[in-house]
Amino acid sequence: MSKNKDEKLSTEPYKGVRDFYPAESAQLRYILNVWRTVAERWGYAEYKASILEPSDLYKAKGADNEELVKEQTYTFTDRGGREVTLRPEMTPTVARMVAGRRRELGYPLRWYSIPNCFRYERPQRGRGREFWQLNVDIFGSTSLAADAEIIQIAYDVMKAFGATDGDFVIKIGSRKEINRVAAEMGLDEARTKQFMALLDRKAKMDPEEFAQQFAAFGANESVLYSAAPQEVQALLEQLRAMGVANAEYDPSVVRGFAYYTDIMFEVFDTAPENNRAMFGGGRYDNLTELFDDEPLPGVGFGMGDMTIADFLEVRGLLPAYMPPTVAYIAVAGAELGPEAQQLAQELRAAGVNVAVDFGEKKLGDQIKAASKGGVPWLIVVGQDELASGTFNIKNLNTGAEEKMARSQLAQFFLNL
Repeated sequence: MSKNKDEKLSTEPYKGVRDFYPAESAQLRYILNVWRTVAERWGYAEYKASILEPSDLYKAKGADNEELVKEQTYTFTDRGGREVTLRPEMTPTVARMVAGRRRELGYPLRWYSIPNCFRYERPQRGRGREFWQLNVDIFGSTSLAADAEIIQIAYDVMKAFGATDGDFVIKIGSRKEINRVAAEMGLDEARTKQFMALLDRKAKMDPEEFAQQFAAFGANESVLYSAAPQEVQALLEQLRAMGVANAEYDPSVVRGFAYYTDIMFEVFDTAPENNRAMFGGGRYDNLTELFDDEPLPGVGFGMGDMTIADFLEVRGLLPAYMPPTVAYIAVAGAELGPEAQQLAQELRAAGVNVAVDFGEKKLGDQIKAASKGGVPWLIVVGQDELASGTFNIKNLNTGAEEKMARSQLAQFFLNL
């Protein structure tokens, strides 16, 4: 049904997605820049792909992926009759890409991406229907050193954001060990999946309730808490040697994705007001099985922008918003526009970001416009300033003013 012509459209975005006004956009850009800087410092190359994929790419993963396909994807039929999906995750896409050129690529292959993904699920703190995610992966290596490198990169990302070791903990689990425990308990495939699902919910459950549900599988929780498997112990030793002191074994870490085959990890926020798993990853040694019969091992992790933003906000680690515009040129009359533009061009040529008012409003209103935009410095261009070659510069944050020769302006801003 069409809207009445007098009925106005809502200014709210679609449920579960976000508008990014300049301040929020700058915050997202900061997060993405930190991700990109750390990944490339470790020698990883960025790849990209379309946000649209054939729906079969997700359906082909089978029953383990049924909930994602049927309940959480944005899927539609295009004008050519093809069923397509907005990507809910990046792993199937990178598997397709690697399989498509696997003979041309050199291994171990180090790739990263920062896609935006879409999932139709209930919006809540740290989770929306659209999000950006850092994906860092090594393909073509079964070495434990590759697992250690991936966890070290995750650690370095957290440190690059200003986190201390006490702000987060890296919990490491083993899918092989859980499978061994499940077999020891006599669980079939279906019951094993239910068992893993229970372990995956452990952090969100009351301890007594968890113990009761665990007992329903016919065993005591103590079956989990033997010594860490030898492989996990070796991994922890490697991490400690690399300076990662806040990693520990936790047998309840199973991750929700069925494609993990061995070592898994999750990074937890330790703040009481945000105590939760933020992101994680692990090893998957059957990456390209949907496309060919030759297995290709892989290990990696994914980190979402919303959970890391919550982590940074709780600790006051998000940088204050600074607009890209350093100086705003206000004009005492529209007729001075050409002279103001010429001054702006001089500053831009020197590398200073400058905006120029068109002089349509009074000088006071121009200053208000600059202040509302968060621009820190104001330059007033009037007849007297042009004649003398000396300009009045005002700090819009403190109100302090000073006069400066035209020839000194660029260097002044570049030295800030």
